[in-house]
Amino acid sequence: MFQRGKKVKGRKKKIIRKKYCRLCVEKMDEIDYRDTKTLSGFITERGKILSTKVSGNCARHQKKLAVAIKRARMCSLLPFTAK
Repeated sequence: MFQRGKKVKGRKKKIIRKKYCRLCVEKMDEIDYRDTKTLSGFITERGKILSTKVSGNCARHQKKLAVAIKRARMCSLLPFTAK
């Protein structure tokens, strides 16, 4: 199938870029549950929390983000599910 040193016709090399944590780049230490504009960027249309692989967050910020989203849901600032 693939041979070393030869190009295979019709195959393109996939470029993989490292995802960076948006919250580390913006230097956000605390994530406020009342900031629904920021939190809504990390949930899907159906109301699910995006995984670390999809969002690119580091483990520390992903945990804080999940807690903030859950608190916002309990205060009815964010929906649990889609309507």
